[in-house]
Amino acid sequence: MRGGRMRRSMSDINVVPYIDVMLVLLVIFMVTAPLITPGNIDLPSVAKSSIAPSQPIEIIIKADKSMTVRVRDNKNPVDERPVKKDELVEFVQQRQSASPDPNNPAPVVISADKKVEYDAVLQVMDALQKKNIKRVGLAVKPAI
Repeated sequence: MRGGRMRRSMSDINVVPYIDVMLVLLVIFMVTAPLITPGNIDLPSVAKSSIAPSQPIEIIIKADKSMTVRVRDNKNPVDERPVKKDELVEFVQQRQSASPDPNNPAPVVISADKKVEYDAVLQVMDALQKKNIKRVGLAVKPAI
């Protein structure tokens, strides 16, 4: 303490090094961001799939997991009957094989109640796919 001067401690923080570090990180992120390719998931749109086929085989899964099959054709306006899971695949195969055009079998539409567990719908779809049943889809409520 010569000359009566007292040295005070500096209470300000020097932020210049922190700004330099942030700018370097910003440059690194700007360079690497275009190199990362995001995965694209192509989900079906409700507007595209809201039109039901003309004469589908409709599988209705109710909240209590009971199933009903509804068939609309020219002979019978609506043929609806309850069916069990093990009978379902055989019934759908018979209906598709009875179609007039073997290259274009009757489509299968699964309509499930909103309260049905996702697993129940997947089990029905899996059983149909294991038996090579073509043209299986899900019914949706069109957006208003």
